[in-house]
Amino acid sequence: MLDADRSASTRTVHLAAPVAAATVALVGAATIAAVWVLQARGYNPCELCLKERVPFYVGVPLAAGLALLGPRLPRSAARAGFAALALVFAVGVALGAYHAGVEWKLWAGPTGCSGAAAAPAAVADFLKQLDSVTVVRCDEAALQVLGLSLAAWNALLSAGLAGTAALGWRSTGR
Repeated sequence: MLDADRSASTRTVHLAAPVAAATVALVGAATIAAVWVLQARGYNPCELCLKERVPFYVGVPLAAGLALLGPRLPRSAARAGFAALALVFAVGVALGAYHAGVEWKLWAGPTGCSGAAAAPAAVADFLKQLDSVTVVRCDEAALQVLGLSLAAWNALLSAGLAGTAALGWRSTGR
């Protein structure tokens, strides 16, 4: 009886890691697709929005690789992969929280997208700048869903993905 319980427990732990990785990969890929659709519909990303996508561009392929190769990897390699995945999405949490703070005016954002621009030397230079540059502001939420900006939602989603990756890490340590 003890061997049967141990076998079931080992099997559950063995399957938990690829399921966690597949979940992160699928949710991350859906998030990337959603922001691309929003951009196609006219919601252009600001400088910080583009930076917030980087953890997804790094994390989704890593998670997909862990989902596909995880059961065949040495336990230490799988654990390292999940630790890296959790760290990648922890960076996503920080980027999303920073951007949400900029939108809520808790702190200043980058000068290139927060409304603080250098004054041109002449009116002609100013008019030329207006014709050539479209700046999407980082300190104004382009869209809110259920009272939260997309940056705030990104922070929450990234926290969930980091937590899921941490569960994958934990399941590979048993």
